[in-house]
Amino acid sequence: MEITCANSRIRRTCADLQSMRRELGDRRALSLVTRPDQLRQAVNLEQLRHVAGHWHELSQNRKGQIAASIGHPCRLILIPTADPPPPKKDGGLDWTQITAVTIVEIVDYH
Repeated sequence: MEITCANSRIRRTCADLQSMRRELGDRRALSLVTRPDQLRQAVNLEQLRHVAGHWHELSQNRKGQIAASIGHPCRLILIPTADPPPPKKDGGLDWTQITAVTIVEIVDYH
């Protein structure tokens, strides 16, 4: 899967373990290291639905975004790079069609 970052700060944080540790702490940094690796190894997002990281689609004001846990309560937030994102008939995202994502945020949205 192709991965891009929404801005240079996110790119720097996701690329450098020191930056991750400084911003997120040791435990979350180690989780964050694995999430991009999982994305790169997957052909599409559907392959991640039932693996470590609790990958899930968000709703309400975050509709169209996907989250992965990097240690409670922090989440890695992604959006499909395709515009418009591939929809399912029920209104959700078609994870089988998502082959490129953009990391937009690392946040506690709770």
